[in-house]
Amino acid sequence: MSYDIDNRLVIGLASSALFDLSESDAVFQSKGEQEYRVYQRAHQDSPLRPGVAFPFVRRLLSLNQLSPENPPVEVVLLSRNDPDTGLRVFKSIEHHDLGITRAVFLQGQNPYKYVPAFNISLFLTANEKDVYQATEGGVPAGLVLRSLVDEYDVGDEELRLAFDFDGVLADDESEAVYQSGDLDSFKEHEVRNAKVPHNPGPLKEFLGKIAYIQQLERSKADDDINYKPKLRVAIVTARNAPAHERVINTMRSWDIMVNDAFFLGGVEKKRVLEVMKPHIFFDDQRLHLDSTSSVLPSVHIPFGIANR
Repeated sequence: MSYDIDNRLVIGLASSALFDLSESDAVFQSKGEQEYRVYQRAHQDSPLRPGVAFPFVRRLLSLNQLSPENPPVEVVLLSRNDPDTGLRVFKSIEHHDLGITRAVFLQGQNPYKYVPAFNISLFLTANEKDVYQATEGGVPAGLVLRSLVDEYDVGDEELRLAFDFDGVLADDESEAVYQSGDLDSFKEHEVRNAKVPHNPGPLKEFLGKIAYIQQLERSKADDDINYKPKLRVAIVTARNAPAHERVINTMRSWDIMVNDAFFLGGVEKKRVLEVMKPHIFFDDQRLHLDSTSSVLPSVHIPFGIANR
């Protein structure tokens, strides 16, 4: 019987996003592929340390406890390794007790072309070239930036996700207006179009499937008074009033309701995110991420006019 992936949240994950590969990458860069192969075989039973996306992925997979017989989350490893050198990654997955069983190994090749085959809603990697090629190919992809990890995988099992709005959840139409004019022109445009929903951006489908899992959590909480929902979702945007209304109306048109929203109007996002401590933050502008990545797991979505 085939395994249905059409109705699940599927994440495509490079080993560079899941684990800290700095040591093995240094061997590859300094000594070449053959020595890298020898190194990986010699260390295949030495578990890799968690990488930037590890706290996010571990908590996301824990949501499969909502429905063990029909798990809502699937994570597929998409690797530039060949199967031989990639064995260490699979052994590390087993060591860390992550429920990842499916993988694609493509020696030296960008695996993003296989994203549609697995119905993947988001592809995460630390390889910048791979992300840009994926984005140009219309694949929802994010570049995992070098960020803090350890303190984001302690404490309770709540999973906190934070998203920028324009160029991430929504398209870059309004960002284009802002880039071509000034703040007043942007606000006038947004007031004029307050009731016109935005077209989806690259992570809208991902958020929609997250919202479905939140519905599963609410149903479980209704049936079990001891169950506390784990997922908490926030929008953190540089917009403020009166440009906030279009954001809310867009989310309503998508039938998605987030837990929190921060309309910052130019206040540095890092100030809010340091308090929230999301396990992952998505933004389309490196200007914001260069700041946030110094204190929390951050992902660049290189989409739209802000990245041309």
